[in-house]
This record gives sequence, C-alpha cells and structure tokens, in this order.
Amino acid sequence: MQQNAPGDPGPGNPGQDDGGQPEGGQPEGASTPGAGVPEGETTALERVSNTVWAWSKEIVTILAIAIVLSFLIKTFLFRAFYIPSGSMENTLEINDRIFVNLLVPQPFALKRGDVVVFKDTQGWLANVPKSTGPFAWVGDIATFIGLAPDSSQQHLVKRVIGLPGDRVKCCDADGKMTINGKAITEPYLFPGASPSDTTFDVTVPAGHLWVMGDHRNDSEDSRAHQAANGTGFVPIADVEGRAVVIAWPLDRLGILGNYPNVFADVPSPASAASQGSPSAIPTGQ
Repeated sequence: MQQNAPGDPGPGNPGQDDGGQPEGGQPEGASTPGAGVPEGETTALERVSNTVWAWSKEIVTILAIAIVLSFLIKTFLFRAFYIPSGSMENTLEINDRIFVNLLVPQPFALKRGDVVVFKDTQGWLANVPKSTGPFAWVGDIATFIGLAPDSSQQHLVKRVIGLPGDRVKCCDADGKMTINGKAITEPYLFPGASPSDTTFDVTVPAGHLWVMGDHRNDSEDSRAHQAANGTGFVPIADVEGRAVVIAWPLDRLGILGNYPNVFADVPSPASAASQGSPSAIPTGQ
C-alpha cells in the first residue's frame, strides 16, 4: 500500500494546492469582473451615451450661436417690426412683418420716398397698456434678441416726403402735391386716394422730416399732427431705420422700393429758396 508523505497531495486530488483550492488561487464560486454582462452590450451602451452627449453639446452650441447672431443682427443691421394699422396700405397691410435696415439714416442717408420706422417721442400714439400675461416675458425676450418682430405700439411707419429744407405743398391746380415747386405723381397711393384731403404748405426745418402714409385717407401723419399741436415734423434722430423687406406673410414677400423716379426731378431746397418759405402750418380741409 502506497502511503503519502505528510504535505504531499493525494493521488485522488490532482490540480489542487495545499489548501484544497483549485489551481490559480480563485475561490470556488467567485465571479470575475464584468461577469454576467456581455462585453459587446456594455460597449454599445457607452457608445450611445457618448453619441447623445455629443449631439446635445452640438445642439446647445448651435442655439447659442444663433441667439448671439440674431441679437447682433437685430442690434446693428436689421430689426423686425409688426404693422398694426392700415395707414400704409396697400404698400403695407395689417399684420405684415417687415425688416428694417438699421444702417439708415446713419451711415446711409435718407431719401425722399423711403419707408421709415421711427420712435413716437412726440406723442402721436395713445398709450397702450403693456401685456401682463403669465408668459408675456417670453415675447419680450424673443423681441429683445431679435427672434420675434417688435409689436410695440411706440413705433410708427410712414413714407418720407420732405427732407430738411424742402417746401412741401398740397395741392396744385391739378390736385398734385409739390416739393420745392415740382409736382409729383405718386403711384404708391392707396387706389382712389387723393394726395391729400387737407391743404398744407410747409417748409421742413433742419434735422427733421415730413412723413405721410400711403393710405392718405386713413393716416394721421405729419399733416394731422402739425395742424393739431405743431408736432408734425419728425426728428431724424427718432428714425430707427428704413423698411426694406416684407418678410411675412410669405405670399407678400418682397422688397420695399422708394420710387426714385417719382422724386428724380425735384430740385434741391437751395434751388427753390427763391420761391420763399411760408409758415409751416397746414390749413383748411
């Protein structure tokens, strides 16, 4: 009979160490790291997570850039406005959205025929209560950064008819308005509207404009306010810019022209000075 020396493994236990453990020292029943989770599945989850995170960062970056660009464009180049009245029909209709070139009047000069947006610093408009709804701040922020048109009632839009020094008069024997003695034909007027139902003879002071709506029968413009309280001359400093594009609705998308041919033959104020300058007050109906 074979006898084992003390400490020798028995013949019936090959592959075991002195402590009776399997070779390698791993206790029976112990699990290895990652046991039970396939390696391919772990990698896929991590890949999806990384992809979602990368896309999220990219979307946030794009939105941030878009907001910054919108704010810069709105502040220095173009700004959107909303048309609330029919005083400029049919050139501009109620609910039109327009883009205004903020580089006019500086550094580009205003011209007769320009459609301009200006601040109401002279009280032409009645005070309109500010919206106080629970989400009114959303519209205010969107307007501030340029993502929504300015629907403020403290701006007006009219067409420039007289520049500083111009003598503007209506009407002559043919029913036309004259500028520095030259009669003009106005194709932008609302169909059937006369150049003015109110007679006036004014000279535009330095630093100011004489503005009128294209729908002359439905526009409280320079004529009405000059006759009422002498505020008909609009300070050039109040001009926000020149309206250049109708952006909405899409079926009215287009460029706003200033009809240079209408004013091409109008002489400069200096050339017309010899005609004399009357008092700047409209008279009669």
